[in-house]
Amino acid sequence: MVKLKTKVAFVTGCNGISGNAIVEHLIRTPKTEWSKIIITSRRPLSAYWQDPRIEFIALDYLSPVSELIEQQKEICKDVTHAFFTSYVHVNDFKLLKEKNVPLFANFLDSLDAVAPNLENVCLQTGGKHYGVHLGPVKCPVEESMPRYDDKGENFYYVQEDHLFALQKKRTWSHNIIRPHAIIGFTPHSNGMSEAITMALYFLICREIGAPATFPGNRTFYNTVDDQSYAPGIADMSVWASTSPQCKNEDFVHVNGDVIMWRYFWPAIGAHFGLEILEPVFTATGESGTHMENNFSMIDWAKDKKPYWEAVCKKYGGNPDAFDWGTWGFFDWSIGKTWPTLGTNNKARKYGWTRVDDTYESWIETFKSFELAGILPKSSVIRAESEKMNKKMAGAGAGGNGVDKTNGH
Repeated sequence: MVKLKTKVAFVTGCNGISGNAIVEHLIRTPKTEWSKIIITSRRPLSAYWQDPRIEFIALDYLSPVSELIEQQKEICKDVTHAFFTSYVHVNDFKLLKEKNVPLFANFLDSLDAVAPNLENVCLQTGGKHYGVHLGPVKCPVEESMPRYDDKGENFYYVQEDHLFALQKKRTWSHNIIRPHAIIGFTPHSNGMSEAITMALYFLICREIGAPATFPGNRTFYNTVDDQSYAPGIADMSVWASTSPQCKNEDFVHVNGDVIMWRYFWPAIGAHFGLEILEPVFTATGESGTHMENNFSMIDWAKDKKPYWEAVCKKYGGNPDAFDWGTWGFFDWSIGKTWPTLGTNNKARKYGWTRVDDTYESWIETFKSFELAGILPKSSVIRAESEKMNKKMAGAGAGGNGVDKTNGH
């Protein structure tokens, strides 16, 4: 009997949004395709998958390469495909290089030393490769755009150059996936999580009876935007790393549709039982060149944890999840005064066909947080809001002058 050749995956950052999604993607494949799924993170495993192919090892890629080789030499000896999603986040982009350059270099050098059957290394970076975080850029961003003059600060370039230099000496291939703002579930805190941050904001505003005002600026409120759903990123990553025509190629990832925050913000608010009023902007965003926010989410969140705890006490949820809010990152995400659109055109030409509905991706992400006990059930929240609105509408009809405000 001929033994079929199978693939062995190695996924780093499995507690993060992208790493978690890649694991979820791989466990839905047959074992005749992927015979083993090795996963790693610095922290203990936060999610438990009922798949016997999974093997977990705790690794800190800021450790010396010699130590990492020793730790990985047995468990990683059969790895054929590696997916690097590890990331150390700080809000100051200039400081990201200090941790993330050695993080990737140590991963690659140690794995290369212990995995003789390695076929592909897939590195996830992001839209900052194109300078979207700094100011206006050509839109949509796409793979043929040259690197901008980063003054030596963009760690993505250093990571890529290290990957290119080593790959030229080896037989394995590489891929680079560049998603935009990532929407997806993570069982633990994450450096950049718009979904959990927005959920916290809406639910706390509902609890205190305050309008859930859009914190950004008028220009971005009326600008077309796009995002990346983590399961879609996982699908692209696995597709690219296993498709012969994609060897040594880079791909931008976006969902394939667009949103406008003017309509998207109230749609997400409605999911949490809120009626969102038209914002009054003090931050116009008319400059089109620098960040502007109606107010700082960092400042807003400073005294709000007790209200989140009250939400959890009433409806369920994890009180510790308040500390998972990435308020500074969210300030940047909706404080831009310029568009940052991307395109999947290159991936389409190479054969990738997936499209994700951005609104549905947010709702599915919220559902995952609910199932994990991190967020309360939105269906219960909406039902109570509807009940209270009907009660107040009836009272208002009786002439007592009660107004409906924001779902309360």
